[in-house]
Amino acid sequence: MTPKERWLAVLSGEKPDRIPMDYWATAEATDKLKAHLAVSDDRQMLERLSIDRPFSVTPRYVGPAPEIGYDIYGCRAELVDYGGGVYSETVYHPLATYDSVEEIEANYHWPHPDWWDYSVLPGQIRGWEAYPIRGGGSEPFLLYKQLRGQEQAFIDMIEHPDIVDYCLDHLFDLARENSTRIYESLPGQVNISYVAEDLGSQESLMFSLEHIRRFLLPRMKRMVDLAHEAGAFVFFHSDGAIRDVLPDMIALGMDVLNPIQWRCPGMEREQLRRDFGDQLVFHGGVDNQQTLPFGTPEDVRTEVGENLRTLGANGRYILAPCHNIQSVSPPENVVALYAAGLELG
Repeated sequence: MTPKERWLAVLSGEKPDRIPMDYWATAEATDKLKAHLAVSDDRQMLERLSIDRPFSVTPRYVGPAPEIGYDIYGCRAELVDYGGGVYSETVYHPLATYDSVEEIEANYHWPHPDWWDYSVLPGQIRGWEAYPIRGGGSEPFLLYKQLRGQEQAFIDMIEHPDIVDYCLDHLFDLARENSTRIYESLPGQVNISYVAEDLGSQESLMFSLEHIRRFLLPRMKRMVDLAHEAGAFVFFHSDGAIRDVLPDMIALGMDVLNPIQWRCPGMEREQLRRDFGDQLVFHGGVDNQQTLPFGTPEDVRTEVGENLRTLGANGRYILAPCHNIQSVSPPENVVALYAAGLELG
């Protein structure tokens, strides 16, 4: 099977020739892995390790040039060194000082979908036809936190619900129109859409089910329905301990659950498989907080086997790390992940 055929088999409830395998990592971790494998580009790396990573399409930005140092939303970020690489962290939040919808309307200009050129998408997928194509989707509350500041974004749900509604409507409308134009540019060719919001911390949900249901789920439902209408499967991402919201997400229509941080309370693999295994495809599950960075290749192999036995017991599983592999993870452990998947899966 091709990588696309493998993914589509699992997503459709059929049996593939082997388990599909995906790859998520920071740029620094990927560079270390390519050096270890003595390959020069990502395509060679994927082929060497038999990885089935989807190819993501992105329209070309052609809108107004943002001010130097700022993005198109007016946010400013700085690169923060964490020792093994850098992350981009937002340090200026353009809507942080406003206390009313009226102030935002008078002083802020939202990006417009005409600022992107979607005609480039068919050319992007040439040469990648054998891989699943990912495009469209949404993660607006992440953008809202960048616009308002993370602490203020959570406070707003109680003190300024009208601001939350106003901003999320704009952000979801942009995501919906962006996705629609992607689907129209690649009719029937987008296999996966990423409909995400980070709802969980390491121990529990980051905010209440009441607020998730009030502000996010109705808007996410429209994105889910749009993806399904275009023939795409919905890939839902949320880190952390999110067991309590999974019934809501299933009712919403999500098809794939990522990343399965099984060391978090409520995310134990056997219980997830028992309670939701006939309703979801599981994606991820190889721990990148302990096993990949600090275990041995044999520890990694053992964990892959455990994941196949639990998350993959009914064949509805895509093997991958549970979020981005970090640069602290030895390349030998990353190779062990995919070698074990290829042998055992």
